[in-house]
Amino acid sequence: MNDAAAFDVDRTAARAEAAPTMQAAVLAEPGRFAVAQVARPRPGPGQVLLRLEGCGVCASSLPVWEGRPWFDYPLPPGAPGHEAWGRIEAVGAGVEGLRPGQRVAALSYAGHAEFDVADAAAVLPLPPSLEGLPFPGEPLACAANILERSDIRAGQTVAIVGIGFLGAVLTRLASQAGARVIALSRRAYARQMALRFGAEEALDVADLHAATAAVAELTGGRLCERVIEAAGLQSTLDLAGALAAEGGRLVIAGYHQDGLRQVNLQQWNWRGLDVVNAHERQPARYLDGMRRAIAWVQEGRLDPREFFTHRLPMSRLDEALTLTRERPDGFLKALVVPEGIA
Repeated sequence: MNDAAAFDVDRTAARAEAAPTMQAAVLAEPGRFAVAQVARPRPGPGQVLLRLEGCGVCASSLPVWEGRPWFDYPLPPGAPGHEAWGRIEAVGAGVEGLRPGQRVAALSYAGHAEFDVADAAAVLPLPPSLEGLPFPGEPLACAANILERSDIRAGQTVAIVGIGFLGAVLTRLASQAGARVIALSRRAYARQMALRFGAEEALDVADLHAATAAVAELTGGRLCERVIEAAGLQSTLDLAGALAAEGGRLVIAGYHQDGLRQVNLQQWNWRGLDVVNAHERQPARYLDGMRRAIAWVQEGRLDPREFFTHRLPMSRLDEALTLTRERPDGFLKALVVPEGIA
């Protein structure tokens, strides 16, 4: 090797040695995340680099963590975290209105890491009044958008079927809107929390027929003008349809991802139900929901800390997902933070 070639090799090695890295959780195989040292992403044109403060753990991540035949492993570093918040570290070419140091919520998809990149159009600055407050904007935006599409009004009776994080937040918001909320959950702890968040009644769903009869009795046989299904199961979808009043609205907020569903279309037809699939995919819709959630927090209408029951370091991400799947007493939602963040 001549001197010039040796110099080029040394210079390349020096650049590689100086390349910034980060810690990220990598789903190496079903049921096992490993914390790895990987290359730090760089923002491209129209993107921002985020130094993350944390990321919520979503039940929609359970299938890829548990393992399904159609997934390939390992996943990219930080995936499938999509509920991140943090501060802008750097901005790419052409980004306007955002600057390093701003605290933001973001729609990004590798949030189980120290850093992630997001499109500038999918980032929302957080006001100074929220400083220090955990703010996974994506799930709060989901709750805000579901509430809007439910069209809940004062005086209505609203059944919320499934009281996890989403059902609990919607219980609070619907009760604040002046509705009479009937919460339904298999977990005694979740029913207790629903009462704390404003539900007038909280019923067990172990026996679907008994739960339907109980709601009929509570409503004088009228059933519920609005029903929000928030569990993503065939059984809860069946129950939600049975609880909807004639001319009512059935809102499917649960994420159904484990196969085909059957519905009692004769029942839905006879009752003249409006059926709403309350899921969004457009970033602009998520950002609208985030803005409403931020306003509610600033107004004191919503304190997201009430719904975040567990905070774990990134090295315990498997434990956070186990909690999300098993939902023991005391659990609503877990947040995972990079190592070293208190």
